[in-house]
Amino acid sequence: MKISLNLLLLLFSSMFLFSVLYILSKTKPYPLQTPSIQSQPRLKVFVADLPRSFNYGLLDHYWSLSGPDSRISSDPDADLRSSIGARFPPPYPENPLIKQYSAEYWLLGDLETPAGTRDPSSAIERVYDWSVADVVFVPFFATLSAEMELGWGRKGGFLKKDGNADYGRQREVVDLIRSSNAWKRSGGRDHVFLLTDPIAMWHVRTEISPAILLVVDFGGWYKLDAKASSHGGSSLVIQHTQVSLLKDVIVPYTHLLPRLHLFEDEPRRTLLYFKGAKHRHRGGLIREKLWDLLLNERNVIMEEGFPNATGREQSIKGMRSSEFCLHPAGDTPTSCRLFDAVLSLCIPVIISDNIELPFEGMVDYSEFSVFVPVGNALQPSWLVNRLRNISNEQKDRFRRNMANVQSIFEYDNGSPGGIGPVPSDGAVNYIWRKVRQKLPVIKEAVTREKRKVKGASVPLRCHCV
Repeated sequence: MKISLNLLLLLFSSMFLFSVLYILSKTKPYPLQTPSIQSQPRLKVFVADLPRSFNYGLLDHYWSLSGPDSRISSDPDADLRSSIGARFPPPYPENPLIKQYSAEYWLLGDLETPAGTRDPSSAIERVYDWSVADVVFVPFFATLSAEMELGWGRKGGFLKKDGNADYGRQREVVDLIRSSNAWKRSGGRDHVFLLTDPIAMWHVRTEISPAILLVVDFGGWYKLDAKASSHGGSSLVIQHTQVSLLKDVIVPYTHLLPRLHLFEDEPRRTLLYFKGAKHRHRGGLIREKLWDLLLNERNVIMEEGFPNATGREQSIKGMRSSEFCLHPAGDTPTSCRLFDAVLSLCIPVIISDNIELPFEGMVDYSEFSVFVPVGNALQPSWLVNRLRNISNEQKDRFRRNMANVQSIFEYDNGSPGGIGPVPSDGAVNYIWRKVRQKLPVIKEAVTREKRKVKGASVPLRCHCV
């Protein structure tokens, strides 16, 4: 009797398990994945009303200039300048000193894209009423304005206001924006300025500091922060008087070298490669010491120069034939060299203790980069020994991971004039997504500001990292 009961229980259990498995086989599994861009609310962006002369009109002015940029020996845009005609919008310069900052061109192009042609994965929705917008984008090509003054203005006169055409444009933009009802509503905290050149809008930074600033790093704010930190501050503190990771967004430089796909990669014979200027200022003084340490190391190439018309092919060859590409700090903690390395599948070796990187939290740089403390890098032979001890399996894994994130550092959307749908996995969409992450902090600051009594001061605050 006991045996029969056990058999019945076994039969019943088997039938029940079979029924469950049958039901599950007919049911699609629920995908375990992070929320897609489509499932997240779009960032509502209002474009501030500025005359065309502050954006595409500046490009018209650039292409009308005669003679090369005074900072370089030849004109990389000579052929394009003579054949540009009436293209609209005009192209952004190929001059590498300017092209590396072209994010302003691509973000405005995205906003100018007709809603009906915008990709469903777009992170933004352009609105035409500032009162319903999440943020107000200021369409000023601040970097192009500054670069034209540096290349064609008075030599050494950039820091002076008198006779500085860029300063005149800065002043006019700030006066127009700060007098608008949109600015008065929030004190500018929901406004977005794109300042990819560390010297962009140099003379008016205090006036726009409440806004969301899209910057390549915080190095260009060095002098301002140095004054604040001299009063009991610390190198581990980012002063909240001007820039902060709380409200601002780090964006990538525009890469200057073409993308190398993983299937195109070939064996790499050089251990470490660097091409750039040896002599720099501020944190870049470390570069000179590294240069002297590495210059005579076996299988290491250190070249002086910039990837301009004559050095571009040399840079392509150097990065594509090297396992690692050196990225020391320059005048500021980062440069377009980092993104050229990623696009060349050359594993970045980052020696810049205070560097801030684009899209952190969305991408993990330690999965494809080597971070080296400055103190260790300056010990003789320490760096090359560290790199030689990295296995081939690890290097292959770094390059595979790099190939997976190359697209998020690309701005070009393949459309003439930059006006057209941007890729969902491209730099422009990632920047907008990062801005959207700042909204809770921005809205809280705006609400707090509204209830402050007249004359109340805002205490110095910082973001400790």
